[in-house]
Amino acid sequence: MLESFVADIFVSAGCSKEEGGRVGRYLVSANLSGHDSHGVVRVPRYATQKKNGTVVADVTVEVVVDTPVIAVVDGKYGFGQTVTPQAVRIGIDKCRKNGLSAVTLRNAGHVGRVGDWAEMAAAEGLVSIHFVNASGSVLVAPYGGVDRRFSTAPYCVGIPRPGQDPLVLDFATSIVAEGKVLVASQGGKKVPEGALIGPDGQPSADPHLLYGDYTPTGPRNHAQGTGAIRAFGDHKGSGLAFMCEMLGGSFSGNGATDPRRGKFANGMLSFYVDPKVFDPDGFFPKDVAKYVDFVKSSRPATAGAEILVPGEPEARMRRQRLAEGVPLPDDTWAAIVETARSVGLDERRIQRATSP
Repeated sequence: MLESFVADIFVSAGCSKEEGGRVGRYLVSANLSGHDSHGVVRVPRYATQKKNGTVVADVTVEVVVDTPVIAVVDGKYGFGQTVTPQAVRIGIDKCRKNGLSAVTLRNAGHVGRVGDWAEMAAAEGLVSIHFVNASGSVLVAPYGGVDRRFSTAPYCVGIPRPGQDPLVLDFATSIVAEGKVLVASQGGKKVPEGALIGPDGQPSADPHLLYGDYTPTGPRNHAQGTGAIRAFGDHKGSGLAFMCEMLGGSFSGNGATDPRRGKFANGMLSFYVDPKVFDPDGFFPKDVAKYVDFVKSSRPATAGAEILVPGEPEARMRRQRLAEGVPLPDDTWAAIVETARSVGLDERRIQRATSP
């Protein structure tokens, strides 16, 4: 129900039926995985970007450089849920032919949950590594500073496991993704204390520090805020964010994040590796399985707790939410309904979605 409602909103906003379905599917998939920051909370923002022309419907990517193992892909400001799978497919196909590939994507709309693209590669038996930046989205203060200099600069690694869910490490290099601050601002889960920093250097958890004043269902404009998100892990996370800007941004041609750029765009550098080519004896999957068991056998620090490996929380949350549904804060749902009306979706369709 939620997926089809989101799809209908984007069709009304001017996307094809196929693209609307894709956007709905990937946004809801993020919610199902427990990454509400990259889920349907994004609907109002995406719709505004489409209306303003900063994101373009139904784009076919342009391959600027094309060799047997390398591609440079221009997303031409298409929806990330449309242009990113095209770029990932190019990387997968090249890797399957040659055992290894490298693909950059530039000028993409918000690519969503990066773990989706690692899972797409893992489903075909490939290891993948992704460095991402968001040029024009300056949100994060470097270690030791208070001024915004980085995007949230995600990093992701996916490792396939035959017959099991893949191992997927996917995180923003900030303490929280900007979308988590967005969720908190709409009555959802609060961000950790100290995730934000004010111009006076004081840590905070108040979303107003990032967005300034806002109404419950109104837009959130991070340009209005006076504070920043903090990089995780002190100098280590700050250093990794810097390298994501260099590789996902500068190296991809997207550009490292710059407040003067104006127009938002994600850039991504991805490497794809076929374990079967590197490891004809089959050592890799056996050792992965052995090491996962070894890590999970550690005694937990808290009685009754469990050691989880990357990707395990998302897989469990997906099963739980498929069974129980996706919880949404009232303000988030109200903003989605308001967006549906703003793009001219038939009121009867809205009423069907809002009826218990």
